[in-house]
Formats: sequence, structure tokens, C-alpha cells
Amino acid sequence: MNSQLPPFKVFSGTKSRYMAEEICKDLGVPLGQMNIQHFADGEFEVSFEESIRGCEVYLVQSTFPNTDNLMELLLMIDAAKRASAHSIVAVIPYFGWARQDRKDKPRVSIAAKLVADLLSAAGVTRVITMDLHADQIQGFFNVPVDHLYASSVFVPYIESLKLKDLVIASPDVGGAKRANSYAKYFNVPLILCHKQRAKANVVEKMTVIGDVKDKNVIIIDDMVDTAGTMTKAADLMMENGAKSVRALCSHAIMSDPASERVDKCALTELMFTNSIPFTKDCKKATILSVAHLFADTIRRVHNNESISSQYII
Repeated sequence: MNSQLPPFKVFSGTKSRYMAEEICKDLGVPLGQMNIQHFADGEFEVSFEESIRGCEVYLVQSTFPNTDNLMELLLMIDAAKRASAHSIVAVIPYFGWARQDRKDKPRVSIAAKLVADLLSAAGVTRVITMDLHADQIQGFFNVPVDHLYASSVFVPYIESLKLKDLVIASPDVGGAKRANSYAKYFNVPLILCHKQRAKANVVEKMTVIGDVKDKNVIIIDDMVDTAGTMTKAADLMMENGAKSVRALCSHAIMSDPASERVDKCALTELMFTNSIPFTKDCKKATILSVAHLFADTIRRVHNNESISSQYII
């Protein structure tokens, strides 16, 4: 590293330690020492167990439920600021609350904006995240945001499958832009699914728009929660004559009964990254690590280098 730059250190929250350890191994640096003390009433205290004065501090923590993960990150940022860190970079592989990015009905909060404000108020100076639910969430921040894409991991894996008669599908109209990027890259047709929800996480009706007969389909989405949409789309495409259906998503929330649904449905394989720790049993799951992607970005940010070469799609 450039000796004229401030030293950098990487620390981790409780639930993202596995990711931070992989990142540090890639960077060739030790994981910073941090202590999180829990009190009997559920409150907790964060403390750095080594000096970070004048350091560029990278805090690795996904903000998936429960809210303790977000609160942990906020306390880590605040502690780093009060310990005179030179700069504080929040490395958030999965940015939670991102589905609430606008007012889609009266009298609701815009949680993604609130979380961005909380991070800024705590003292973050930069954010590194991946595959936000909506690109415009970057604009909720008044600090630089490096928005990475898991396509740099997924594209080589898809190419390794060597699938003939490939088509790319989006499970809903909202994800059409994301899926279309993959379709353009592979120069294959785009299939859309139109869904009608009865309520959150419950799909009432779905229609496939496009020809999937005798095709190998890959469904592209940014996250899978209960897997209701994904599995319904896979079953419907197989009913319409598809050869095989695979699904790809950046963030595997996999709330129950998602694993059971995936194993029972027509999906051949469900591919996702390790942005969220996945400990459940799902025979069709293929987990791809994005630790190298984040490690390389941290290295480039620290050295004031461009990260645009990482973008495949």
C-alpha cells in the first residue's frame, strides 16, 4: 500500500464476521479487534480494542433483519468517529430496508432514506454496498456510494454452465431492467413475468410474457425472501415447456418456508451470494462468494483507484 496514505483497518459486526474474515484474507491483513458487550436487557455496547486514530476504518456489516445488525453498525460508526478515525467506510454487502424506497401508498415511511440518514448522522464518510433494490437509493446519501454488482461473480458462473437455448427472465416487471442487462450481455431473449399480489409476500396470479418452450431459463432477481414469486415463476415456465429453470439472486433472505419451497419446486438450481449468512438446508442452493469483489474495492478505494473495471454488467 502507498505509505503516504493513512493506514487502514477492517472491522466486523457480529453477523458479518464470516465475510470480513474472507475479505481480510484476500487483502492479507488481520481482522481488527472489536468487542461487543451485551447487557441483560438486550442493550449492547461496541468498543474498538485497538487504536484507530488517524486510520481509514472499514466496517463490514450487512443490515438484514433483525434490527440489531443495523444498530450494531451505527454504534460501530459512532465509536470510530469518537476514536478519531481519519475516515469511516461502511461496507454493507446487503443494504436492508431497501424495499421501502418510496411512498407506494399514503401514510407510510421511506425506510431506505431513513437508514441512509441514520448512517450519515452517525458519521459515515463513504458507503460500499452491492445490488441495491433500487439504484436511486444511492441518491439518499450525501456521501460517496460505491454501488457494486454481483454480475461480476454470476456471469462467469453462468458461462461455466454452457447452457444452449438460453433465455433470461425477470420474475416481475420491476426487475426487467436488471434482467435485460443480462439478456443484452448474453445476447439472448428476455422473458417477463407479470404478477398480481394479494398482499406482501403472497402472489395471487402470474402470467409469463414470452416464449420459453424448449429453452433453458435463468430467472434474475436482486433478492429472494419467501421464494413465493421465484418458485411460482419456475413452475409456470416448466408448464409452458421450458427445458430447465434456474434462478439467480444477489441476496438470499430465505425466510421460512423458502428453502422448502425451493426444494419442492421445478427449479434446477438457485444461485445466490454470501452477502447474508445462509445456514438453512436447501439442496438446490449454490452459494457464490463476493468477498473478493469487496476486498478488491476496498483496496482500490484506499489507493484512490477507479473501480469501474469491476462492472461487467
